[in-house]
Amino acid sequence: MFRLNLKIALRNLWRNKTSSVINIIGLAIGLASCLLLLLYVNYEWNYNKQFKDADKVYQVLINFQDASGKITNTGGQPGNVIHAAIRERAPEIDAVARITGGGKTLIANGRTSFKKMALFADPEILKIFNFEFIAGNPATALDAPNSVVITEQTAKVLFGGVNVLNKSIKYDNDRDLTITGVIKDFPANTSIKFDYVLPWSFLESINGNVKIWNWSDFSWPVMVKVNDPSKVDLINSKIKSLFNERTPDTRGENFLFPFAKTHLYSKFVNGKNVGGDIEKIYLFIGLAFGILLIACINFTNMATAKSERRAKEVGIKKTIGATRASLIIQFLTEAMLLTIGSVLLAITTVELTLPLFNNLLDIEISIDYGNIWYWLVIFGVVLLTGLLSGLYPALFLSAFNPIQTLKRKAARAKAVPVNLRQVLVVGQFCFAIMLIIATLVIYKQISFIKNRPIGYNSNLLAEMPQEGELSGKFEVFKSEVMKTGAVTAVNQAAGSLSSASNWFSGFEWPNRAPGQEDIVFNRLETNYDFVKTTGVELVAGRDFSKDFASDMKGVLLSSSAVKVMNLQNPVGTKVRLNGKDLKVIGVFKDFIWESPYQPAKPLVINFNRDNGYRINMRLNPANSLSRNVELISAVAKRLNPAYPVDIKFVDQLYAQKLQSEKILGILANLFGGIAIFISCMGLYGLVAYSAEQRTKEFGVRRVLGASVSNIMRLLSVSFLKMVFMAACIGVPLAYYLMNKWLTNFEFRTTISLTVILISIAGTTIIAFLTVSFQAYKAAKANPVEALKYE
Repeated sequence: MFRLNLKIALRNLWRNKTSSVINIIGLAIGLASCLLLLLYVNYEWNYNKQFKDADKVYQVLINFQDASGKITNTGGQPGNVIHAAIRERAPEIDAVARITGGGKTLIANGRTSFKKMALFADPEILKIFNFEFIAGNPATALDAPNSVVITEQTAKVLFGGVNVLNKSIKYDNDRDLTITGVIKDFPANTSIKFDYVLPWSFLESINGNVKIWNWSDFSWPVMVKVNDPSKVDLINSKIKSLFNERTPDTRGENFLFPFAKTHLYSKFVNGKNVGGDIEKIYLFIGLAFGILLIACINFTNMATAKSERRAKEVGIKKTIGATRASLIIQFLTEAMLLTIGSVLLAITTVELTLPLFNNLLDIEISIDYGNIWYWLVIFGVVLLTGLLSGLYPALFLSAFNPIQTLKRKAARAKAVPVNLRQVLVVGQFCFAIMLIIATLVIYKQISFIKNRPIGYNSNLLAEMPQEGELSGKFEVFKSEVMKTGAVTAVNQAAGSLSSASNWFSGFEWPNRAPGQEDIVFNRLETNYDFVKTTGVELVAGRDFSKDFASDMKGVLLSSSAVKVMNLQNPVGTKVRLNGKDLKVIGVFKDFIWESPYQPAKPLVINFNRDNGYRINMRLNPANSLSRNVELISAVAKRLNPAYPVDIKFVDQLYAQKLQSEKILGILANLFGGIAIFISCMGLYGLVAYSAEQRTKEFGVRRVLGASVSNIMRLLSVSFLKMVFMAACIGVPLAYYLMNKWLTNFEFRTTISLTVILISIAGTTIIAFLTVSFQAYKAAKANPVEALKYE
């Protein structure tokens, strides 16, 4: 029986080539879109879960409190002292390690040098993450201060292979390191990214400040591995008071948070996690299955649109003894064949478009064909799609009355099936309208945040690391690069303007109220010409200047810092930072140093000539960008020949802060457009069905004098009513959902009437063009062909 049904199904699909091709393409597009979105969801969902025992790895967080005990903020860098206290207090913890990224630093193999991503960590980091070692002993690999563990890819870049144990490499063109381990490359979807890892003792040897244990220095993330995740609450109760017991200046409570959740559950309010990017993942899952459902509806509409041609077949088969069950099996077999063809085309499409998709989102997604779960998902999607798309047509066609079908009365559709098809189309376009509104609101929100004043002039502002021989030649570099005419101002700073790098508490000022010692400030260390170079706008006072020797003990305060300190005349105020007496010489407007989605934290900029890690440069607008870069590179290469020139533009670095919303916008635009396209295919199917059902009616009307425009209007109006109905449902739903989404942002746009009107007008125009094509085709048909057998 199966062989017979398969043969009949293949013949019917071959006989209706156009319909079959449309069905296969529509389903394939829907399935490919669904698979791509689910691959992205899987990539995000498995962030930080690729390591062995990932469920036992936790990050130490801290809830900062004011004097009354109210939680004001949650931080992920509890300092460089808490690790020892945790190890002593909680024996349920197997390993604890401080970590910090060293950025891209120079390593050399004796012949050539490369800039690679460094990580500094306590030796127990290898126990916490269980990196897979190709060579070396993880128990002792980071014990010696000059040891280094490198990734497989780094080994191949440096030496052409992985047999590199005990070979020597040079760090930062200065210190010799011995390779004590090689680990397998790990996936891209992890927050711990590095090319080589160095022991914490090495960091202490090159940075004396690291040796100073200070409970109020929040600079280092701390990772732990517990022996039993069920004991985390017990551990939290033990370490909760560690911070308050040891520091009088700042109040806070430590707790462990699953490292695997830090990527998607990063938002905290009052010390409690309230979600984060996980909400976007739910959105993408809904979008994936919404597109698949639309594709199934499109299949259903196309199948029932051809019901007139199958009516006689059903009537004859029932007359000679075919049961309804056998007919249902036959039609489901056809649906499953179409679905299998669509799946094969969809997988091919995914393989071909995946590199473009990865490049578009700047991620690394691949299909693991050896993973049985992948094939189970594919099989489940095939089965689900085949049933969803084929069940209704099978039930509908198999229900035809044989007497009516043979008397050619099957063309008159029953009320319920027609209404169901209309409901399906309304649902399709309701979803399409919601997607259009969502896309427009996301675009508007991204533009709103993007156009939010940064607080400094990022245009033609560049930065480069002050490394190698440049560390002691800043004044020489500044002098020579100014002579080239490539820049108009140069400044050095301890951190980048694109990312916050230091924060502290315990700041002192006159008439400080009780409890204000707990206020957390950001801090940036810099030297002369900071304002001139960066374009930060001064509200009062002046920039650091060589004309005033006292400026070496000066500070600049942000407007928000002045506000929380309640200073009426801030310039000239004496303050105290880390035990040093300083004087406020200027006040500047807040600029965005951390997240563009959050209000600016109070910021203190103090003078430090010796703590420069970044060189800021204001490029000369009179020259071309490439010419400026060429001139700067020539000077940098002459003064620091061992290092490649690494110039970055601050406006591009700032744009990376919007990457998450950028991805959301790209996916909403791309798959929203696909959903609308598939919806139009479904509408085309229903129009074709209606035109087929009313062929004789149109023939009679044409004979009686109806014009083509009258016929088109007769066929089009009813379908445009469905689009209007979809708008009535979709607009309020989209308005509610997008308003809820916007509440996640401190700074947010509004859903204007223009957005709603554009979505309705856009959907109506698209639907009208789709309907008009088929309506014109039906109206222009020769009435003789419809009536010649009557």
